[in-house]
Amino acid sequence: MSRIEEDPDREYRIDMEVVVDAYDSEERAMGWYYYISDNCEFPFKAKCIEKIRISPLDLDEKVDVLSVASADECEKKIFVEIKWSDRTLAVPLSQLNGIDVSDKTKEVIEDWHYWCQRGYEF
Repeated sequence: MSRIEEDPDREYRIDMEVVVDAYDSEERAMGWYYYISDNCEFPFKAKCIEKIRISPLDLDEKVDVLSVASADECEKKIFVEIKWSDRTLAVPLSQLNGIDVSDKTKEVIEDWHYWCQRGYEF
């Protein structure tokens, strides 16, 4: 059971722009990877909206998102590279919300959050 209601417009956009012609998990992962890398305006500021075990970020912590992580790192989930302390780390995009981002970047991030919250997988 999904955690949020179905959004027909978002479902259509994801089906037609992100995972169109994707027949397996690898193709769906690459569809998301290119959708995010082609449509987000990097770099951007973001805020941590969820504390998770695989990430060092604290709730409400603000970071600079530099880019999408490498395609190899995005085979199971979408990761983005952030500047954190004096290092560059990859953290899940699902953990972040953009701050003062363009409408398109906001839509892409919200599409990814929607996909995750609906329980969809590659």
